[in-house]
Amino acid sequence: MTHPPWHPERLAARLPFLRRRGLLTAAARAFFTARGYTEVETPCAVPVPGEEVHLRPVRADRTAADGAPIPLWLHTSPEFAMKRLLAGGAGPIFQLARVWRDGEASALHAPEFTMLEWYRPGADLAALMAETAAFLRAVLPPVARWGGIACDLARCETLTMADAFARHAGADLLGTAGDAAALAASAGARPRAGETWEDLFFRLLLERVEPHLGRAHPTFLTHWPAAQAALARRDPADPRVALRFELFVCGIELANAFEELTDPAEQRARFAADRAARAALGGPDWPEDADFLAALEHGMPQASGIALGFDRLAMLAAGAPRIADVLWLPPAGVE
Repeated sequence: MTHPPWHPERLAARLPFLRRRGLLTAAARAFFTARGYTEVETPCAVPVPGEEVHLRPVRADRTAADGAPIPLWLHTSPEFAMKRLLAGGAGPIFQLARVWRDGEASALHAPEFTMLEWYRPGADLAALMAETAAFLRAVLPPVARWGGIACDLARCETLTMADAFARHAGADLLGTAGDAAALAASAGARPRAGETWEDLFFRLLLERVEPHLGRAHPTFLTHWPAAQAALARRDPADPRVALRFELFVCGIELANAFEELTDPAEQRARFAADRAARAALGGPDWPEDADFLAALEHGMPQASGIALGFDRLAMLAAGAPRIADVLWLPPAGVE
């Protein structure tokens, strides 16, 4: 018989990991407070949960005092809310936010989890990478260990996406942008029926590139193809790429970061493209985030921001094998 997660035997097995998580939370708050950040809290139930095409949000409708229905979703990230605060003049801010993504459950995924996000006005991508490396060294052991990998935090590797594909997939990523057949030929990969360039990009990233990242040292995977810009601005020196990075430690994808897009016209166009792509896939719909676009119109300062999976960070800090081991009570469906 398997005991429930609250049972003394199962809780006792997790307690060392959970107590280490508590120390990690305190250390994270101390790190950002010492650097002049203000901790903020934003609503979890929002009219627009984000515009990521492939993320599945969770409904959280409620009823107004007059009985009118209010359609809401649990946010997949506090990003839009925190950028509104930047536009309002909040300055450097961070948040430990509970977020939800439907259909995610594995050793590294939970449908309900904690995201550490921080945003610094005036910082470029290089400054954010330096601060992120300093944060890792402040809250993790000098050598992080997970899954049989020992990752030395003394230095970090910075690798552009184009260089990573050339090194690990043998492919000319930027030279084949938008042409799935050309990318497949460049990488020596067999195309799949109906596979788009984006589909093949992610397949090669997952199968050939990511297994090599964040092993001896943390890896910042930077300068993503412009088609994968999400909410990042394009590189003025090379508009084929976006000023975005992902961070890998012990082979785990730990964080996603942008030098933030502040142009409301370009952001509106990207939202329209994302909404059309989601509709083509039969995904859910919600209104365009007019309030966020209004904040950009008002004037959001140049800034960089990052979303870091705090539960995964706790796994690295504690040496826990599964995300459920660092959750006091795992969500339904996560063991």
